[in-house]
Amino acid sequence: MRHLPTRTTRRRAVGALAAGLLGTLGPGTWGTTGPAPAAAAAAPAASASSAPVSAAPALDDGLALTPPMGFNNWNSTHCRAEFDEAMVKGIADIFVDKGLKDAGYEYVNLDDCWALPARDADGKLVPDPARFPDGIKAVADYVHAKGLKLGIYTSAGTKTCNDAGFPGALGHEYSDAQQFADWGVDYLKYDNCNNQGVDAEQRYTTMRDALEAASRTTGRPIVHSICDWGETKPWEWAAGVGHLWRTTGDISDNWGSMLSIMKQNLPLARYAGPGRWNDPDMLEVGNGGMTDTEYRTHFSMWSVMAAPLLIGTDLRSASEETFGIIGNKEVIAVDQDPLGRQGTVLSSEGGRWVVAKEMEDGSRAVALFNETGSPQRVATSAKAVGLPEADAYTLRDLWQHRSYNTAGTISATVPAHGTVLVRVSADGRWAVNPPAVELGVSGDTLTEAGRATALTTSVTDLGRTPAKRVSVTVTGPEGWRVRATSPTTAGSLPTGKALRTGWTVTAPVGTPPGAYDVTLRAGYRSPSGVRAESVLPLTATVAVAPPPGTSDLGDLPWLSTTNGWGPVERDTSNGESAAGDGGPLTINGAVYATGLGVHAESAVEYYTGEACETVGAQVGVDDEEGADGSVAFEIWADGTKVASTGVLTNADAAQGLSADVSGARMIRLVVTDGGDGITSDHGDWASARLTC
Repeated sequence: MRHLPTRTTRRRAVGALAAGLLGTLGPGTWGTTGPAPAAAAAAPAASASSAPVSAAPALDDGLALTPPMGFNNWNSTHCRAEFDEAMVKGIADIFVDKGLKDAGYEYVNLDDCWALPARDADGKLVPDPARFPDGIKAVADYVHAKGLKLGIYTSAGTKTCNDAGFPGALGHEYSDAQQFADWGVDYLKYDNCNNQGVDAEQRYTTMRDALEAASRTTGRPIVHSICDWGETKPWEWAAGVGHLWRTTGDISDNWGSMLSIMKQNLPLARYAGPGRWNDPDMLEVGNGGMTDTEYRTHFSMWSVMAAPLLIGTDLRSASEETFGIIGNKEVIAVDQDPLGRQGTVLSSEGGRWVVAKEMEDGSRAVALFNETGSPQRVATSAKAVGLPEADAYTLRDLWQHRSYNTAGTISATVPAHGTVLVRVSADGRWAVNPPAVELGVSGDTLTEAGRATALTTSVTDLGRTPAKRVSVTVTGPEGWRVRATSPTTAGSLPTGKALRTGWTVTAPVGTPPGAYDVTLRAGYRSPSGVRAESVLPLTATVAVAPPPGTSDLGDLPWLSTTNGWGPVERDTSNGESAAGDGGPLTINGAVYATGLGVHAESAVEYYTGEACETVGAQVGVDDEEGADGSVAFEIWADGTKVASTGVLTNADAAQGLSADVSGARMIRLVVTDGGDGITSDHGDWASARLTC
């Protein structure tokens, strides 16, 4: 984790290569696309079998031949008091008791704040006796007795990143490395704060040499995790220095942060391999800031990128859904494949991503990822992912744990922010599996209570064999009326043929605004009579048009939000990562009582129901980031940009921005990063008002 020494600079450089979110879709339409996100359009296409390329050979010590798996406390505890010996031992217990050790999780890692702020008279590090009364060696012994390994943290500077000023290892590398080895430490996360301007490669190389020296005297090898936040492009020089290197700034527990980091890490596939891994930071799965669908995407994409899998949630209070995600052995097998290839981007048009990873057995893991805010068809082929020509292929869905046959098409309608992860092989055993079918839906999902909305569903046979006795249903919440307007069954669907059915869906009068689950389900049989089922979860959004007159946007319900750091705030600045932690909206010294506080990349969407005329605000960079930050503001109406600013910085006074939105069903307020990454990009929509 990148812990910087002041509160307002703790998440630097998380978006230098990231795309804007302005083109992602809101909840209004299924099966259609809006403007393509910028980085999606520019994402490089590559062969799924591209060999890794590194500027230096990996360390020849047999460590980290697959991406490290384990736990780190920072994302869930930071420096709070609950980070202590009892927690660390409790996590080790859970690794064993919940089957995570058997799934491959190995390291239990301590982050910052484990030591006292001062070294002892001999210059040695001193564990905090309040947090670790038995010392680090006793904790290491406990962890080792469970068949696990212990990790620890320090910084390649004079102090660590926490404001308390815990001692860093710069100038103490050999002494500290020896202490770590003597205690039984197996993994070192080496941060970048307070580095005094010393060359990064020099600092990290010195620690490499110190760890190797300590290993020679103790027989304990230590994994070296370089954490310079990607600032010096360590992928170009660190393969012979460490076993993994951070490629980005810190992750935070929200969709925008995870997406931005993923987009920075994906282009670096050629640098990864056994003993040298790109590290896009720790997992946020289970911390509560994203949906389960988004967490499955997080875990899927980290696995297809061959990223380290370091759990960042407190497992002592984790839900069964969280354990189900982080414990999925089929997904973990993609991450841990011994060939060590990172997945490569094959396509990304319109936020519909195909990322393929070559596996040691010749199969391909394929992630069909939907960046947008509505379900999208994402498709590729066996040929495109690098598989040899064959009559048919076995397609294994790694989240559904079911196998199918496909004639060569690899496709799915993927829910908003979702990922379908499959493993496809030309194994000759395809015929024992039922045919894969693809469920699709088109039509308008945004409705007002009491008004019918029309949908069309499709069930398409992708298999080499026909789908028999096909039936389709759509179900909504209790009290909703769902009616088919065309046939819902078919006796047989040959390869490539589809059953299309029209539907009307009506939410009852009085249904509160919000998102509601709707499920598309198809049942069918293989030619041999094997039953199969395919399910597509969908979302219908019930909206209410704004009242007549002029309303503050901070008082109106929004349809959806994305934000680069923490949540969007009403009538305060963005603040930090927690909800409600902002201050007064302040632009170049001027304070505003109402509005929205955001952080690039950001999008806030409202339903206007063709009843509004204008939207406007005073916009600019909030003063809470000092002299940092550069953003641009945009207003979109039904997928069309209708107003925008140039790039604004903290030196600029608030600028008025308004647009005519007459006839629009939806408006979207977008803040982009100004083209230089999202560092400190706190934007304010001050005095934001909508007239209807």
